[in-house]
Amino acid sequence: MADPGVDDAVVDDVLTASRTLVAVVTASLGAAAEDTTLAQYRALVVLASRGPQRVGDLARALGVTPSTAGRMCDRLVRKGLIRRHRARADRRAVQVSITGPGRQVVDEATARRRALLAGILGRLPARQQRAVATALRAFADAAGEIPDQQWPADPAGESLPVPAVAAQGRVPAGAAGRS
Repeated sequence: MADPGVDDAVVDDVLTASRTLVAVVTASLGAAAEDTTLAQYRALVVLASRGPQRVGDLARALGVTPSTAGRMCDRLVRKGLIRRHRARADRRAVQVSITGPGRQVVDEATARRRALLAGILGRLPARQQRAVATALRAFADAAGEIPDQQWPADPAGESLPVPAVAAQGRVPAGAAGRS
């Protein structure tokens, strides 16, 4: 049910656009899609963008139950994409953080997504490109998405390579961000 303060036609237009963004996200995962679900990928993005988290905090950020987040973390740990460790501030708390290979999955998908988005945006006149970017930036802000340039450079404390395409700047991608 739509919010009474939002026009149904606007919701329908954003819904249609969201299907395109989901298709771009899926295509951008490339070979990683065989081993990583979209939900797992989103968890990697949250850890890359927000740094180490307790599983309960990660669950809240993902909108899932702590037990679901815990099982997801178990799978990601087995794949070597995240690691569990004691929190520095509270040695009793266990946190999860993204590993170098996990960050590489995110960065490579981001590079592919940038190319896909550039291809779509290239079909629009420059004025419309800017309008789309402005609207999606506002949408991402309303959703609480952290802009790429505000992500921790190295949340896992490891030296991570950044693909050249991903380092060239930012194409606002709405709430999809790097996810």
